[in-house]
Amino acid sequence: MWNAFPAGQFVDLGPVTPSRPGSGAGDNAPKDGDTWGPERTVRAKVIASLLLGAREAGGGSVPAVRLRGARITGQLTLVGGTVPYELVMSGCHLEQPVQLTGATTRTIRLTDCALPGLSGGGLRVAGHVSLSGSNITGTVRVARAVFESGLWLGGTKIVSDDGEWALYANATVVDSGLFLRNADCEGGVSLVGARLNGGCFMEGATLRNPGKDALTADNVVVEDVMRLTDGFRAEGCIRLRGARINGRFALRGTVTSPDTRYALHMSYTEIREASLLPAAPIDGVVTLAHSKLGTLHDDPDTWPAKLRLNGLTYERLRGHGVVRRIEWVTRDPEGFRPQPYEQLAAWYLGDGNDALARRAQLAKLRARRQTQGVGGRVWGRLLDVAVGYGYRPWLAGMWFALLLAIGTAVFAAVPPRALKPDESPHFNAFAYAFDLLLPLPAFGQREAFDPMGWTQWLAYGLIVAGWILATALVAGATRVLRPQ
Repeated sequence: MWNAFPAGQFVDLGPVTPSRPGSGAGDNAPKDGDTWGPERTVRAKVIASLLLGAREAGGGSVPAVRLRGARITGQLTLVGGTVPYELVMSGCHLEQPVQLTGATTRTIRLTDCALPGLSGGGLRVAGHVSLSGSNITGTVRVARAVFESGLWLGGTKIVSDDGEWALYANATVVDSGLFLRNADCEGGVSLVGARLNGGCFMEGATLRNPGKDALTADNVVVEDVMRLTDGFRAEGCIRLRGARINGRFALRGTVTSPDTRYALHMSYTEIREASLLPAAPIDGVVTLAHSKLGTLHDDPDTWPAKLRLNGLTYERLRGHGVVRRIEWVTRDPEGFRPQPYEQLAAWYLGDGNDALARRAQLAKLRARRQTQGVGGRVWGRLLDVAVGYGYRPWLAGMWFALLLAIGTAVFAAVPPRALKPDESPHFNAFAYAFDLLLPLPAFGQREAFDPMGWTQWLAYGLIVAGWILATALVAGATRVLRPQ
């Protein structure tokens, strides 16, 4: 290895299992590396010495440490160092965690390796770090690190050593993409305050941290896309509170977290396009409260049973459930909230669908009625039945016609007596019933005739019903004519 370093040649110390497409996370990493003998053993101190300049580089070549199938004894420590050379190890077994805290390095590739963790807080990488295919039995800590060309953990298996975080990358800056495709993490992934300028790709990843956060990315900034798709699975909360995604966020996997406050926590987020199409309804509470979305694409078949939408605003809704959106806004586990109805009505109106906008407003008033006292509920019920709170004024006409027909039939069969037979006009049952229903008589029949017996109660009922209909129309007209 010492002699191969100046030319950056690969040093093969033994056979390794080649990477197999479709294999499980970490399956290509060596499982018997601790049994390899001296002929396959390299001291970590020697590798560190070469990377830190112990040997001069020859002209006309690019020096690098490149190893395959080696057992690394001791701890590879580059803490605070400046490393001008690449480190590439494939199919190697490292006995101790790699220490890169505060280092400035070139590209580091530890692919298909077995290692007990990596610490790289404050790491600066002029290139990328790849742990793809590796089996890591400890936490990968790269908080406040900067990666110019990406952080790759495709097909990596990480088993947390602290029972909390498998990948801890708070405040990390990745100028290219963060890749966890087909990764398997036993423990949470923390990206709080991270900036991912090339997107975040978690297709096929499995994150297991039951009862805690499987992914916590509060205040993360993602340019381009964030994909949790193609078989993505999370056991624990997906937390994106305050995240800003200047592109597309796609969730098309399964999320199970019934024993945390939220299963999907996306309050106060800003997303240009959100595609929430999980493979099955999310098991737990979902919140989009106080978030701002450009386009929201979802499907009624996968709406969660408990959904908080208070304060959510959006510019466009997509999916097959446009007509069913009123059901969508009624799923708040804390009860009635008016804002989701108002936002939905505003969107319907802006989309040119006045009828659905009125339905949304009517649904809001009906839901609010359930939170009022007895008097409010009774009056609200009358307004609803009479004129649909003003959004269905034709109901008043229907009730008026029905009562008019009843009154006409009854008074035609049982005419009232004339108060002044010599001066009374000719009796007309239709005009008489019409006069009783109007708060102000129009035909002069009501003052000229007096009902007898049980028809008096019908007359009183028609008068009261007329006043109720008139009051409901006046109250409802303010809603009909109010600008939306």
